[in-house]
Amino acid sequence: MRRVVVTGLGMINSVGHDKESSFKAICDGECGIDTITIFDPEAFSVKIAGEVKNFDPASVMPPKEVKKADRFIHLGLKAAQEAMEDANLPEDIDMERFGISAGSGIGGLPSIEKNSVILENRGPRRISPFFIPGALVNMLGGFVSIEHGTKGPNLSSVTACAAGTHAISEAAKTIICNGAERMLVVSAESAITGVGIGGFAAMKALSTRNDEPKKASRPFDAGRDGFVMGEGAAALVLEEYESAVARGAKIYGELIGFGESGDANHITTPSLDGPARAMKAAYKMAGEPKIDYVNAHGTSTPINDKNETLAVKELLGGKENCPPVSSIKGQIGHCLGAAGSIEAVTCLMAMRDGIIPPTINYETPDENCDLDYVTEGARKAELNIVMSNSFGFGGTNGVLIFKKI
Repeated sequence: MRRVVVTGLGMINSVGHDKESSFKAICDGECGIDTITIFDPEAFSVKIAGEVKNFDPASVMPPKEVKKADRFIHLGLKAAQEAMEDANLPEDIDMERFGISAGSGIGGLPSIEKNSVILENRGPRRISPFFIPGALVNMLGGFVSIEHGTKGPNLSSVTACAAGTHAISEAAKTIICNGAERMLVVSAESAITGVGIGGFAAMKALSTRNDEPKKASRPFDAGRDGFVMGEGAAALVLEEYESAVARGAKIYGELIGFGESGDANHITTPSLDGPARAMKAAYKMAGEPKIDYVNAHGTSTPINDKNETLAVKELLGGKENCPPVSSIKGQIGHCLGAAGSIEAVTCLMAMRDGIIPPTINYETPDENCDLDYVTEGARKAELNIVMSNSFGFGGTNGVLIFKKI
């Protein structure tokens, strides 16, 4: 079977505009969650989120073109540019064998909200002609492919909070099946809008710890009361192993296992069985190796964190066999469809630097969450194999396992 490796990384989120500053801030336990500034949250029950601040979309595309794309595309372009530069690809590669695998949970929600208001208040003739081509999820891959000239498969995953992870596994499948030699994976999300925050708040999915935004997202803590919305993007360049070695590429790691499953249980309440089966599938594909670190989905919701803990223990045969586990959502919030790719980038950088990012805001133990969550701060460790989990509304699950080379 063709092997798949990662040769380029990029990310942007609420604690950094590039992979190095983001990863350092995450490991330092910095928190990008604060009172919302993108819109006035005064009338909302939830007033906090992890915004990407001081980002100028004109830095990634011509100013006159900015209005043609939604914010999630702007963020995705930024991450993709960094990953492509990081991969240091030769100029003579076959672009017809270089594809795109994009992911987003919702896509252009700000544009949908804005143009719905225009329709209601000003009529259909005032709707922007750029609305649809700037808001569709697959336009993320479209804009990125045009910028970088990739002419291979152009795919998109729209699987809620597992989209970023599924975008990676779909890219890997394409390379394994010889549909491409290289794939640029990019996932992005920007849903911090009135309708986005209002909609998730109506479901009682979000934390209402408005007076303590820096402590609102608290994965695995007994006092957790919901997730905090984040936004951001991440990108990875995946290559067939032999091609990467032949060109002397820098290799962050090899994707040795991935697993996918469906809960068939409830549209929003996660099950234990579904995530456990996705983990088992990835673990079996990887050859049942010794896992040194699990980057948890760890949303800071009562049910997910309990079920994920149980699933990890079930996979590895009990608490005593489990490696350190942590969630970075306390630092950056839950970036929905971008979360899986951001966390995959974080895992690969953790292997590179030999450091496990911490779970912040863990203050009160929960008897149902009894693993080592790296709560004392970032921890130095030899990381050779890491696992990353993503679970989404609709009962869709994705798991990745990377190996250091």
